[in-house]
Amino acid sequence: MGRMRSLLALVRAAPSLGTNLTPVARACLLMVLGTMMFAAMHTAIRYATQQVPAAEVAFFRNLFGLVVIVPLLVRHGPGVFYTQKLGLHLLRSVLNVFSMLAFFLGLSLTPIARATALSFTAPLFIALLSALLLGEVFRWRRWTAIVCGFLGTLVILRPGFEALDLGALLIIGSSLLWGLAIIDIKILGRTESTLTITAYVTVLMIPLTLVPAVAVWQAPPRDMWVWLVFIGVIGTLGQIVVTDALKLADMTVLMPLDFLKLVWATILGIVLFAEVPDTFTWVGAAIVFASSFYIAWRESKVRKEKAAAQ
Repeated sequence: MGRMRSLLALVRAAPSLGTNLTPVARACLLMVLGTMMFAAMHTAIRYATQQVPAAEVAFFRNLFGLVVIVPLLVRHGPGVFYTQKLGLHLLRSVLNVFSMLAFFLGLSLTPIARATALSFTAPLFIALLSALLLGEVFRWRRWTAIVCGFLGTLVILRPGFEALDLGALLIIGSSLLWGLAIIDIKILGRTESTLTITAYVTVLMIPLTLVPAVAVWQAPPRDMWVWLVFIGVIGTLGQIVVTDALKLADMTVLMPLDFLKLVWATILGIVLFAEVPDTFTWVGAAIVFASSFYIAWRESKVRKEKAAAQ
């Protein structure tokens, strides 16, 4: 209980972190904190899934994550659930569930640093799907960045030189599903508030992850409960911290800091699991990340040019 109270105290304190700093400096501080939280969550997931089925861990991640969100939902009342696009909310939640299940299972099968490196492909899928499904216009520069990014993925996987492991493929599949979820969010964001989108996905993912969890249910060992609570709280808190950071500074300023997730994941993987990433993982991750950053920078520049022309 003492650990749980400490986590909840961190939840309350995070939004006011670094209030005496400039907005950009505070955003950078929050982003660094967010990368630490996600790396810690991924480490806890890798540990927990060695003893508890991945689907069950995913269910508890959503259930205990609700602890952080409930005060927000109570404050705004039932009106937050008013929507005329329930189908899109359900679709987004289903995509999130399959993405989460694939990621958790993949993380149980592949080293943390490798999984983190492959998760950097998500922005590539988002950019590709935005062009294919939303009709966003990309010129040769961004298409080149997308191609380079996927070539970086091949550097990590090295097909033909190394056997493709199921864990790595699941992480990539998770990134693709997350990209589809982001497209859904972009469509919802045209008419729905951020709070409504968050409320629906938070509430719907609990029963949606309960279904596969029941199919493989095992009573968690007593010492595992603190890890399951930690995963739920730190994961949700990490999302809140990163969201606050993005409100204070442009994504192009903060995105380079996201690479720190690989640094923290590598340190934790070495210390806790004796997992040392090879040179190809670092080189491939750098290519994927650089490509994703260029896409984000280019989109920001185009957006500003359009705003200035109006």
